[in-house]
Amino acid sequence: MKSKDLKALHTKDSNELRMLFDEARKALASLKLEHVQRKLKNTRSMYTKRKEIAKIQTVLQEKETEELWKKEGKKKV
Repeated sequence: MKSKDLKALHTKDSNELRMLFDEARKALASLKLEHVQRKLKNTRSMYTKRKEIAKIQTVLQEKETEELWKKEGKKKV
């Protein structure tokens, strides 16, 4: 995932990020299955998919924390 892709993740909302996360998890599961069946030629793709999932999770966590702070800020005022 390139830096421009990471910046694009920051522009998405939480629902889109959750959908991307679910798709990436399914893709990783299929890659693992192919690896076990000895059909996967590029095993590095599993590594890159795990890293992509971690980046999506990080951005999603940041968004959720932001939303929580906004809610807390509104309650205090």
